[in-house]
Amino acid sequence: MKSIISILFLAIVFVSCSNDPQKNNATSMTSKNDTVKAFILKTGKIEKQTTLPGELLSYEKVDIHPKIPGYIKQIKVDIGSVVRKGQLLAVIDAPEINSRFGEAGSKMQAAKAKYEASRDTYNRVLEASRSDGVIAPDELQRAKNQMLADSADFIAATFSSKSSKQIGNYLMIVAPFNGIITERNVHEGAYVGTPNEKPIVVIEDNSRLRLRVSIPEALTGVQLKDNKINFSTKASPNQSFEGKLVRKSGSIDAATRTEVWEFEVRNDKEMLKPGAFAEVKLDVSRNQPSFLIPFSAVVTTLEKKFVIRAKNSAAEWIDVSQGLNMSDKTEIFGKLNEGDTIISKGNEELKPGTKIIAKLTN
Repeated sequence: MKSIISILFLAIVFVSCSNDPQKNNATSMTSKNDTVKAFILKTGKIEKQTTLPGELLSYEKVDIHPKIPGYIKQIKVDIGSVVRKGQLLAVIDAPEINSRFGEAGSKMQAAKAKYEASRDTYNRVLEASRSDGVIAPDELQRAKNQMLADSADFIAATFSSKSSKQIGNYLMIVAPFNGIITERNVHEGAYVGTPNEKPIVVIEDNSRLRLRVSIPEALTGVQLKDNKINFSTKASPNQSFEGKLVRKSGSIDAATRTEVWEFEVRNDKEMLKPGAFAEVKLDVSRNQPSFLIPFSAVVTTLEKKFVIRAKNSAAEWIDVSQGLNMSDKTEIFGKLNEGDTIISKGNEELKPGTKIIAKLTN
């Protein structure tokens, strides 16, 4: 009996202790104030090397088409031929052009002879008119008018002859610049000069090349170190080549969200080929320091991206946008200040206003 009474007494004491309001309140306060890892926000200089694909293009490339129709009389080059500016590439045979040129030359000679005759007549009449009563005024005027008309005909014939000669020059196709023939589409005897036909030859200047790289929108605001890049190609994977930034397109392509940057590459030894793809390494940086934080601190939802700032022992959501990604950190922009306390591992469960205890870590 005594043992039963003792057991009941101990049970009542235990229940009374467990219902202690002060103890329960302390336990409740502890559960509400979550302890989370955090760090102090600092600025840092962004320096990063990124690799992007690029395409090598000829510095100059021209499809050579004939200006007049005719037959190929001679073709003096083939693919791989190195040519100089002004060098003869092909000769077109067009007999009607030669006939037209001869006709224009004959008309010019006839007009010249007629003009010289009327000029001599006018000069004689003018000399005779100096004696009173020898030449009537209207006869002098007729001689002068005839000379002026013949002069105009001679000038017109001269221009027509020059035009025919220029057309005749089109029969000789010459190289517009120093380069190499990379394509040939005709043989001797072929008829050329019709619309939508392939070019006779294609000439390219490969002594220097254009390297075009599509730069993602996020990188278009950075600075390129020394305005130079290094790249390699599949043909020479173990060799590094250098290119200098010479121009930017100045516009973001709506489909790819990129801007085209063009680099100039010397190719004196002709080791690089136009049309080849290149693996381009760019060393980029920001002019101004930026906020760098761990990836885990950025919370991404369907609606937005944000970080959680600890302020006055409470959680606060701050909207941010991301910039460049480093190996272990990311660049962010938002209404933040250096020295803010940021939660190291953000999540949606930590609602704004939640009471927290920030435990700083390195």
